[in-house]
Amino acid sequence: MCLAVPGKIIRIDGSDGQIDFGGVVRRANMSLVEAKVGDWAVVHAGFAIEIMDEAEAEETIRLWNEVLDSDKAGREGSLR
Repeated sequence: MCLAVPGKIIRIDGSDGQIDFGGVVRRANMSLVEAKVGDWAVVHAGFAIEIMDEAEAEETIRLWNEVLDSDKAGREGSLR
């Protein structure tokens, strides 16, 4: 399974960008999208593949957090 995670673009230099994923900053290739600093990008395998608005990005992050919390609770419950 492949996952693509949204992050906020904090710097662009040519085709190289820096994306902030909730405090973790990673580099991504920006050549597949038209974006500016402050945009939210979906990043997969080191490439920004889609630009989304802030509300959509925040909703996606919220949903991922729900999945992660549910998975964590399930694993903790199975250890008892």
